[in-house]
Amino acid sequence: MVQYKGSFKCIILSPKNLIYEKEIQSIFLSGDRGEYEILAYHYPVLGVLKKGDVIINWNERIPIRGGVIRFFANECIIMVEEEIKAPRQDK
Repeated sequence: MVQYKGSFKCIILSPKNLIYEKEIQSIFLSGDRGEYEILAYHYPVLGVLKKGDVIINWNERIPIRGGVIRFFANECIIMVEEEIKAPRQDK
């Protein structure tokens, strides 16, 4: 059986810098109307994001304080208010 491995470009920006830019397969978000997952070739989306984690490819987390998302033509652009710096765990 052939597995579908679609991908799309994801860019996450804050007012001060570029946080993330890669080709990904999945992104999971907490929006003002609930949680949702976007895969390649998803219908166009424009939405408001709540404070929480942006989960990329089911295993990479980027904590944010809120923002907006635009998904169009297989490209995801997320503008966040600011990235939450996770506390370091000393070994």
